[in-house]
Amino acid sequence: MNSHKDIPVSVIGGGLAGAEASWQLARRGFLVDLYEMRPHRMTPAHSSAFLAELVCSNSLGADGITSPAGILKDELRKMDSLIMQCADGAKVAAGRALAVDRQIFADMVTDRISSLPNIRLIREEMTEVPEGPAIIATGPLTSPSMAESLAGLIGEGFLYFFDAVSPVLTLESVNMEKAFWGSRYEKGDDYLNCPMDKESYLAFWDQLVKAQRAPRHELDRDIRYFEGCLPVEEIASRGVDTLRFGPMKPVGLPDPSTGKEAYGVVQLRRDNREGSLFNMVGFQTSLKWGEQDRVFRMIPALENAEFVRYGVMHRNIYVNAPRVLKSSLELVSRQGIYLAGQITGVEGYVESTATGLMAAINLASSLKGLPEPLWPRESALGSLSFYLQDAEPDSFKPMNVNLGIFPPLGKRIRHRLEKCRMVSERAEGAMKEFLDSHPVFQELDFRQ
Repeated sequence: MNSHKDIPVSVIGGGLAGAEASWQLARRGFLVDLYEMRPHRMTPAHSSAFLAELVCSNSLGADGITSPAGILKDELRKMDSLIMQCADGAKVAAGRALAVDRQIFADMVTDRISSLPNIRLIREEMTEVPEGPAIIATGPLTSPSMAESLAGLIGEGFLYFFDAVSPVLTLESVNMEKAFWGSRYEKGDDYLNCPMDKESYLAFWDQLVKAQRAPRHELDRDIRYFEGCLPVEEIASRGVDTLRFGPMKPVGLPDPSTGKEAYGVVQLRRDNREGSLFNMVGFQTSLKWGEQDRVFRMIPALENAEFVRYGVMHRNIYVNAPRVLKSSLELVSRQGIYLAGQITGVEGYVESTATGLMAAINLASSLKGLPEPLWPRESALGSLSFYLQDAEPDSFKPMNVNLGIFPPLGKRIRHRLEKCRMVSERAEGAMKEFLDSHPVFQELDFRQ
């Protein structure tokens, strides 16, 4: 009779969630067939065959326990997360955020996955949901054939929204006489700031809202933007000052040449370790590439900008989790099939990683005949899992980790940092008890 470790598990998709899920399963002795369709079939946003290629920002968000995203990262690190190990190894300066050199990060993930003998990396497209056990982690750019197959299992639970990517430019093309280094409120100098006076800002805003956007496919007319990743032109269209209260907020960034805050500021953040490439923070866009050249070069410091990657707009797919997923991330309609990543209805790199980790551990527990892990509600992992179950189905939208999804502390805390600290302490205690008590965590040797 075969043991549970002889059961092959299929993981479909080699993004953050799929790589994390494969790592967690393989580390627990399972045989894993990891299917990745690139490079034989590319997506509109990817440019390489590397696993875990980052196609939007190179930032994984705030780090440290003074933020909800930092609490989630801390929990993942304690659970032997592959993605967090590689992100820490590929980090670049980004203030209080964890940003990475994309190429080094993707190289590390691909090498680590390829080094495990019980993971077979299969470079082909899976066009149908397999029999199982399997984890579907095909991401927001799921191929049409797989999307159709999955839709056949879950009926009307599929939803669509659009996501946008920021342009990347070379540092040497920035006019440094019109830019300055610094982070808000003098907390470091990791960002390159491009100030604008009122006249240049208003001219820029006028052309931004008039600029031509890239055409969309006939099937993509029902646009549902995720509010945390709006195209910059969409933000601008909501009012002449919306950018100045959003990605171009000048507060806390006085221009050293004048000692005063500019009318608006565009921030650039390094995109690789060498610091030769920078991305435009908060400037996700769906403008035509020629329009990006024309409009973004109206920013004084970027008048001669050399764009090495233009912003793009692509369709993201996610399921109506409260209707189609169990608390374990297993499909209600098909036993042994789990979902992970942004397709579950979480938003963000680290959140996607978290669902890959949880899906793998939940599946491993099921295959071993162990009780389903009840991720503690007080933790960031548990709060994400709870949101996917508890959200209102009729208005379900993708969600980042945030203080609002954690259970209340039971008392009002006015200072956000203090609240985060208390939430973190409570989460840490709950996770320690959880990891110490559930049998699925007892056999893994973290020293390997």
